Amino acid sequence: MNKLHLSITLVLAFFAVSFHDWQKVQVDPDFETAKSPWADSVLNGLTLEEKIGQLFMVAAYSNKDEQHAEEIDKLIEKHNIGGLIFFQGTPYKQAKLTNRYQKKSTIPLLIGMDAEWGLSMRLDSAMRFPRSMMVSAADNDSLTTELGRAMAQQLKRIGVHVNFAPVVDVNNNPDNPVINSRSFGEDKLRVVRMGKALSKGLQDEGVIAVAKHFPGHGDTKTDSHKELPKLPFDRNRLESLELFPFQEMIDHGVGGIMVAHLNVPALVDEPNIPTTLSKSVVTDLLKKEMNFNGLTFTDALNMNGVTEGRDGADVALEAFLAGNDVLLFPTEIPSAIKAIKNEIKRNGSLEKDLNERVLKILKAKEWTGATKFDSINLKNIGQSLNQPNHVQLNRDLNARAQTLVHNNGKILPFGRLDSLNIANLYFGENDRFAFQDELQLYGNIKTVYSNKKPTSFERKLIREELQSADVVIASLHNTRLYPTGNFGITNESLSFIKELAKEKEVILVHFGNPYALRNYDALDSLSAILVSYEESEFAQHYAAEALFGAVPVSGKLPVTIDQHYIVGSGARTKKIKRFTYSEPQTAGLNPQVLSRITSIAQHGIDEQAYPGCQILVARKGKVVYHKAMGKHTYEDNAQRVALTDIYDLASITKIAATVSSLMILTDRGELNVNNTLGDFIPEFVDGTDYENLKIKDILTHHAGLKTWIPFYKSTLSNGVPRYDVYSVVQSEMYPHRVAENFYIEKSYPDSIIKRIVETPLSKNQDYLYSDLGYYFMQRIIQKVTGQSLDEFATENIYMPIGMGTTRYLPREHFDLDRIVPTEYDVYFRQQLIHGDVHDPGAAMLGGVGGHAGLFSNANDLAKLMQTFLNNGSYGGVNIFSDSVIKNYTECLYCEDPEVENRRGIGFDKPVRDDDGGPTCQCVSYASFGHTGFTGTMAWADPEQDIVYVFLSNRIYPSAANKKLITMDIRTDIMQVIYDSIEY
Repeated sequence: MNKLHLSITLVLAFFAVSFHDWQKVQVDPDFETAKSPWADSVLNGLTLEEKIGQLFMVAAYSNKDEQHAEEIDKLIEKHNIGGLIFFQGTPYKQAKLTNRYQKKSTIPLLIGMDAEWGLSMRLDSAMRFPRSMMVSAADNDSLTTELGRAMAQQLKRIGVHVNFAPVVDVNNNPDNPVINSRSFGEDKLRVVRMGKALSKGLQDEGVIAVAKHFPGHGDTKTDSHKELPKLPFDRNRLESLELFPFQEMIDHGVGGIMVAHLNVPALVDEPNIPTTLSKSVVTDLLKKEMNFNGLTFTDALNMNGVTEGRDGADVALEAFLAGNDVLLFPTEIPSAIKAIKNEIKRNGSLEKDLNERVLKILKAKEWTGATKFDSINLKNIGQSLNQPNHVQLNRDLNARAQTLVHNNGKILPFGRLDSLNIANLYFGENDRFAFQDELQLYGNIKTVYSNKKPTSFERKLIREELQSADVVIASLHNTRLYPTGNFGITNESLSFIKELAKEKEVILVHFGNPYALRNYDALDSLSAILVSYEESEFAQHYAAEALFGAVPVSGKLPVTIDQHYIVGSGARTKKIKRFTYSEPQTAGLNPQVLSRITSIAQHGIDEQAYPGCQILVARKGKVVYHKAMGKHTYEDNAQRVALTDIYDLASITKIAATVSSLMILTDRGELNVNNTLGDFIPEFVDGTDYENLKIKDILTHHAGLKTWIPFYKSTLSNGVPRYDVYSVVQSEMYPHRVAENFYIEKSYPDSIIKRIVETPLSKNQDYLYSDLGYYFMQRIIQKVTGQSLDEFATENIYMPIGMGTTRYLPREHFDLDRIVPTEYDVYFRQQLIHGDVHDPGAAMLGGVGGHAGLFSNANDLAKLMQTFLNNGSYGGVNIFSDSVIKNYTECLYCEDPEVENRRGIGFDKPVRDDDGGPTCQCVSYASFGHTGFTGTMAWADPEQDIVYVFLSNRIYPSAANKKLITMDIRTDIMQVIYDSIEY
């Protein structure tokens, strides 16, 4: 027999296994096999009515009034109900009520919740984990188990013992109005794997998992909350599909199974009898034939699918007689208890059955720890429900679930960004979503809004806005997870996307149910399709990361869209070196320690060391702290700082523009740090002491240059700007903007260079920090490249790696309200400096200086610092060679004991064996960076793979404010970063 024939034979044999043979290997629920001395003793002391009360799990709410709470009190005290299922409310209020109810109950209550995607399914202000369909797309058993653990830990924190999850219905009907995205999908084997994994996590943490909705609710078109759905399939079909996951869950030891309200003629002889009320389904099939020994729960007994034509007492009695252990969400409870009691008195044999069920319930209470109830600690509930490891798990699931349905020409992930003009057209009911903000983390992505039903005129306007775009990311927002109204997607939206795909590369990002795409008849015309399943912040975050390669894409469709995109399909991509935004622990940092940064930064704001700031910390290529705090200015009505706002970097310009450009020229062989000024700009330095100054000596502040020259003073007459130098109107003669209504004469930049050359050099040439050399560096770059410094740096550094906010002359690129003001200049420009460079010398150059003039936000500046740590590459684009980074960033004179100079070539370095300098003593000597006069800092440490950026406008409204420096805020934050390192 050949191998192929043998494989086929084995597969056929597997599928030929009968339904009854599934029971060969089975694990009973843990609570059934555990020792239960408490349960045994309690059962013997209960009256008949008290035993019946244990069957009832009553609906409770923490968002209702005191009258509701008193009604629950009464049911507990008078009828000895066995448990509560909590619905809407808040974690704090539910925990508080749980304390109240448990204290009133003689026998501890079994508390349950529908928490299929965590507490947020029912409670406000709780962590929202992905729905089952999205979890299935991630297709990772270990993560799903961890999800179960996290859910259980959160449930136990507020006193819950039972989670009515997982949903193991095989959803093979796209029009299913009630299950759909609550299911793990249409592949029964994947449904089983995911269901087992989630149950394991829940039960490993002591919470009973309840598989639902038996015997299978996945192929229905009716919502059992409203009417009774029908499953018209024969027994063979049911056994091979609907019942299959439940048998697997039983064999795996699931603690509970919920029976749905379904009309299944193949299982129930009597017409229109819900499965919940059918003994042939609950007792004969589930308990006997499938050998389920756990707790059998009804679905809610208030649903129309079961109550039609029956009162509450009749429903409860019939559910009891069918064999259910727990009657969920019953109505008319006193009457129901009485009805069951009368039936048991009429038929005495039922009491033995009752005792077995009540013992099972008591065992479950003992196993879950309900019997050892101590009041829930109400302090810090919100914080305890948002543990960093749970947040990261949520992130991981959202990241892994991103599914690339197709990727024509492998357009994704985006590579070199300067070759693409990318825009985002987003459809929705709001004018802004998290996705648009996430895209801005990766570049200057133009965002254009469309309502869901754009008119022809609106389409025309949108087309005009998108005219320059090469690639359009069309994102669908405010979708629905259920089929009504095509899942919330309009024909107008789809037809507009179809039209655009004929003109441009269009990438569709769908924040919703993949079934919705089956109604789009031109999927193949799109360049790529990314399904993100939901519209949570994390889903939107990782959709953006997936597009730009910050995370790899590996998600698999849990359901079939059409014949081309079937269940299990999904293209894969690899991660490229771009920032991903994550939790501290994923980068080996302690989140509690790292959080101290916030209090240090806030203290600086409170003490008016600066009005506001941006702070970014990255490690191992992961941004783990990224915050904007405070305001643009101190005024009460001042604008709050946003992450997209832009700061004057001051002297960080030296490394982020000038030195970086010189490094590129060095790599190209067009410049050597041993070259002299005379080699490049003889027209300024020939015959002077400056002619033989080496570039490396200038950049290490070892050339004897004066620290600075207040050039502006010679352009003032009695404190007033001279009109032969300045004009209030821009013109050909006065082209360079200095400030608002303030322009300088076009030849004056040359006068500044001449002024420097006329200034004598220091004779000893010891280390002395100086801006002046950078005026020369700017001219060298301009002469070698034939481009201005801003043009060269933007074209060769900022645009290729997506530094969208890093620019000179920010007024020309950004709205003024995004640019944070600096000083009110009372000496020179007599105005608030807003959108123009603060440094007077750079301003007199027209805003583009080698030593100052660059603006950026923290995120984009950090990309450059990470590029240095990535051996010169970022986002798949190589900017520098590893060797040039090493040569420029190492300390040039540290091995010479006779020279006191800590500097690299252009880069600042830590002070050795002494206090002071720009850093704490915690950093490695290999680290490098720069600070800026306006209150900025950018630092990178290759040994710890850390990037730290701090941006502020500490000089608002006056540069005399030195509190940022005297309070050591930047270095204290740096110390916290290093204190947080765990591995």
